Amino acid sequence: MRPRPHRPHRPTRGHQSVWLYGHHPVLAALANPDRKVERLLVTKEASERHAAAIAAAGAAQKATVMSRDDLSQRLPAGAVHQGIAVLVAPLEEPALEDILARCSDNALVLALDQVTDPHNVGAILRSAAAFGVSGLVITERNAPADTGVLAKAASGALEVVPLVRAVNLARALDQLKEAGFWLYGLDERGDVPIGDLDLAGRVCVVLGAEGEGLRRLTSEKCDRLAIIPTTAALAALNVSNAAAVAAYEWARRR
Repeated sequence: MRPRPHRPHRPTRGHQSVWLYGHHPVLAALANPDRKVERLLVTKEASERHAAAIAAAGAAQKATVMSRDDLSQRLPAGAVHQGIAVLVAPLEEPALEDILARCSDNALVLALDQVTDPHNVGAILRSAAAFGVSGLVITERNAPADTGVLAKAASGALEVVPLVRAVNLARALDQLKEAGFWLYGLDERGDVPIGDLDLAGRVCVVLGAEGEGLRRLTSEKCDRLAIIPTTAALAALNVSNAAAVAAYEWARRR
């Protein structure tokens, strides 16, 4: 896992500490120097398996060993914890201008227009980390919090990819344009396949919520609307799948 970029100092607006669970999210959080670990709950087997990572993070003194059933009772119903969970303070929220200042001349940013499902946002973070995306912009309202569900779906990527919560997405897209980004919206109204776009330079791919797609103002901010061609058997992809295709298409050409 590549080192996490330094996060600018921006208040977390009083967000409460959250439980992260499962091998990948917890180990990534322990390895992230920007994470404040408050408690660590592990089974005996998991504590032995991950002893080196726990020691390296200086979290051994915060660890409580318990049975798998006891651990399950401390977490939300249905949490797949794999014998390890950690209570962490929220990460400081980065500001968009700081992310843009660190972007290279060939960078990709993903922007989500009111995507509310934490599984989808987590999966998009995972793809973003895999393909070297510089940041993910989501709306402050109508978007999921950094919960254990999102972190589990992200499989550690929440600790790697800067996540920007924009109060006003249209204004954030204007900032991207001013920073030299071309804005391409993925939408069924698009007139060009994503494979035919020029993805050189600074690029932002904008994706809308499932069912509703991009809002009118959001689509108007885009320089062009594109589609991902699919067969007649399935007219559209899940938003997280679409984001993965877009990120791969960009990375393939680098």
